[in-house]
Amino acid sequence: MAGDDSTVVLTDIKAALASAENEAAQKPAALLVVGGDLNGTIFDLVETEVTIGRNPDNSIPLEFNGISRYHFKVLSKSDSMHSIEDAGSRNGTYVNNKKIEGTVPLSKGDMVKLGSIALKYLPKGDPERLTYDKLQYEANTDSHTGCYNKGYFNNALDLEVKKSKVTGNPLSLIVFDLDHFKKLNDGYGHDAGDYVLKELSAQIRGHGVRDQDVFARYGGEEFVILLPKTNLKQAFEIAERLRKLVEAHHFIYEDKRLPVTASIGVADYRQGVTTGTDLFKRADEAVYKSKQGGRNQVNFYRA
Repeated sequence: MAGDDSTVVLTDIKAALASAENEAAQKPAALLVVGGDLNGTIFDLVETEVTIGRNPDNSIPLEFNGISRYHFKVLSKSDSMHSIEDAGSRNGTYVNNKKIEGTVPLSKGDMVKLGSIALKYLPKGDPERLTYDKLQYEANTDSHTGCYNKGYFNNALDLEVKKSKVTGNPLSLIVFDLDHFKKLNDGYGHDAGDYVLKELSAQIRGHGVRDQDVFARYGGEEFVILLPKTNLKQAFEIAERLRKLVEAHHFIYEDKRLPVTASIGVADYRQGVTTGTDLFKRADEAVYKSKQGGRNQVNFYRA
């Protein structure tokens, strides 16, 4: 019997390893931050040319000491072949502590140093990144709803505002609160409220946001959706579609349909917005207008 048990365990281990290898095989090449405030952060290399530097319009913007506005770039010949090239940086780019000149091919585990940041090259399919993916997911995700958390959203908001300043691309933000959520909790119980938050998040992730958007739980029953390259008119249309989605969905808990609607506010990057906080305050003011107007509606910020 002991022999049979060990065979089962060995089979399970082999299956788990095979599953991990298959999962890793789907992962693109990436740069992994080693040390510092961004330790463990992964940047996928999915474009033919990836630029890295202090300017917010880089593919990977890094605002740290010693980094030039456009520091270096990674060039892709294929999914599994990458090379690195300095972009005329002031302090130079180093691979494995050697200053590079011209175009240099990257190999598994190579360490790229620029200013105070070190980046480790992980080729496509490298199983090492699965560990960091898990850690990054846990650090950036609201455990209850599976959405991004407030910290991740705030960082993304600040970065996208900086990008819009440089590129002139439109940027919009949707903020929404669930209507009378305290009343729902009091009337149906906190388990019912927890169910609504999870179900709402799943519905919006499945039907309401695009790959480029950042959907996050800001706190309690308040959610946010950051919409890069989206103007105010488009954002308003998206918000109205979300409002209808929430209103029409059957939130069924213990055979009862729960009353769930949302008050939504929309704002965009324009004159008067200099920080992510400015944009959030404008969208939040628009939420207040929706509540004042009777709830279950969308309003946009008016100066």
